[in-house]
Amino acid sequence: MNQPTDFAIQTRTLRKVFGQKVAVEGLTLEVRRGEIFGFLGPNGAGKSTSVKMLLGLVRPTAGDAWILGAPIGDTETRRRIGFLPEHFRFYDWLTSEELLNVHGRLCGMTRPRLRERIPELLNLVGLSEHRRKRLREFSKGMLQRIGLAQALLNEPDLIILDEPTSGLDPAGRRLVRDIIRAQRERGAAVVLNSHLLGEVEVTCDRVAFIKHGRVLESRRLDALAAGETRVRLRAENMNGGVLAGLGRWASSVSPNGDHVTLTLPNKDVLPEIARYLVGRGADLYELTPERKSLEDLFLEIVGTEGGL
Repeated sequence: MNQPTDFAIQTRTLRKVFGQKVAVEGLTLEVRRGEIFGFLGPNGAGKSTSVKMLLGLVRPTAGDAWILGAPIGDTETRRRIGFLPEHFRFYDWLTSEELLNVHGRLCGMTRPRLRERIPELLNLVGLSEHRRKRLREFSKGMLQRIGLAQALLNEPDLIILDEPTSGLDPAGRRLVRDIIRAQRERGAAVVLNSHLLGEVEVTCDRVAFIKHGRVLESRRLDALAAGETRVRLRAENMNGGVLAGLGRWASSVSPNGDHVTLTLPNKDVLPEIARYLVGRGADLYELTPERKSLEDLFLEIVGTEGGL
């Protein structure tokens, strides 16, 4: 039974067991078309196995999943998926043009379409002048970019990228971010798995935190940007009554000498706090908001066990 096609991915209690080891316990998530989705979790959380099941490379032990409205493993649907694995191995005796031609033919693309598409992609990832260079001569960053190009060859409706900015310099990371956003604008869904939480934070629309093969929580990152804020406060002449009064705005007040850390629902109340302190005779020197980062949120939800 097909599912609504406005979802690029839907899973219901997807489970995978290898012998006595439970790799994915019960994965339930939804990814819509036209969004950039971050898939985050510590090592051993089941991310790689989940991706392999979605691609039809590993058969689930239990549960259901649909890709672009069709059950996982559907041959025609798999033609509409682009994938860049973290540890890719390309034939290094091929040139970049030859590599894209091989992958395009495997996707069922025609020779006339490939003659148009390959130069477009090489230009997009900044490799036009290296089109006849063999991959064995490529740097790690150049290999990463040609890997991204092959994932975009057939203008897929779903793109799954595992560590797409690994090995890239800041300019290369920005280029990849721009390319990912362009895919969203044309209506594709992009699933991004990365250890670089800063990259995820500036690129993704929504993230899911996974542990032991289960989604613990999903968050929109625009809500994170507008949400809970930590504030560093430095002032003198504050007595216990003044500190206690900060509780009307702050969910927590943590004093440390002449410094106080406040946790606020948002930063809009900062002017009120400043007026309150000055009105109570405090000498205010600093009131600095520090927005909660994606790394803070990751540690809060997933914990410190293991690493990304």
